[in-house]
Amino acid sequence: MATFTALTTLDGREAAEALGAAMEELDPEPTGVGVFEIEDGSGRWEVGGYFEEEPAESELALLAAAFGARPFAISELPETDWVAKVRRELVPVVAGRFFVYGSHDADQVPSDKVPLLIEAAMAFGTGHHGTTKGCLLALDRLIEAGVTCHNVADIGCGTAVLAMAAARIWPEPALASDIDAVAVEVAEANLRANGMEGRVRCLEAAGFDHPEIAAAAPFDLVFANILKAPLIALAPDMAAHLAPGGHAILSGLLNDQADEVVAAYVAAGINLVQADRIGDWTTLTLKAN
Repeated sequence: MATFTALTTLDGREAAEALGAAMEELDPEPTGVGVFEIEDGSGRWEVGGYFEEEPAESELALLAAAFGARPFAISELPETDWVAKVRRELVPVVAGRFFVYGSHDADQVPSDKVPLLIEAAMAFGTGHHGTTKGCLLALDRLIEAGVTCHNVADIGCGTAVLAMAAARIWPEPALASDIDAVAVEVAEANLRANGMEGRVRCLEAAGFDHPEIAAAAPFDLVFANILKAPLIALAPDMAAHLAPGGHAILSGLLNDQADEVVAAYVAAGINLVQADRIGDWTTLTLKAN
C-alpha cells in the first residue's frame, strides 16, 4: 500500500497545533498527524501528515496560506516493512532493574534483571521513549527506597509495560486502563506474551472513570504517562483516588510543560518529590498528603 507524506514548517506552537488540527479534517483524511518543535532554537515547528491516498495539493496550499506556513512538500514513501525495520533497529532498554526487549532479543535477557517483553509493533510504550523509560526509572527508585505498593493503577496504559513492571515486583495484581480499545487489546496480548495473565486487569476507560477502578481505590501508586492537558485535567481525580502518602508517577511531558502540571497537582494536595529529564521529556514523581 502506498503511503504519502505532507510536511511543512511555520512559526509558533499555537499556529502549528491549529494547523495540525485542521489537517485532520482533510479528505482524504490522514492516517496520522504530527506536530513537532524544530530543536534549533529558531522557534519554528514542523507539521506533517501521513496519507494512504495522495492528498490534494490545492487543499494543502490553502491550509499553508491560512496558517502562515511554508508550502507543503508532498512525497510518496517507498513500501517498507516497518515492523521488521523497527525490530532490527530497537535495542533492549535497561531502566534500573527492568529490561525491556523484543522477542528478537530474547537471548540477551540478563539473569539479574526484571524482563518485560514488549514487541515493537504493539502501540506506544516500548520503553525506548524517554517518557516510558523515565517512569520505569522512577518506579525503580521507589523500590530502592523501600516503598511497597499493594494497589497500583496504570492510567492511559498503552502497552501496559508500567503496570506489568509493578506486577513483577509486588504480589497483588495491578489495574491498567486506556481510552483506546485497541490499546486494551494490546495490553492483554502483552500480558499473555509475558506469561502474566491475571496479574494485570485491563480495562477500557477514560481516566479513572470505570466502576472497577472506583471500587479498587484508593491506590498506593498511579502511573499516568499521557499528555500535559489530560494530566492537568486528571489532577482532582488523582487526588480522590490516591491513598494518603500514595505516589503518582506522571510523564508524557515536554520539559517546559512540567511546572504547569506540578502546579495543578500541588493545588490538589499532591506534592512533587522529584522531576527527572531524559532528553526533551520530564517524568514527575509526586506524593499525596
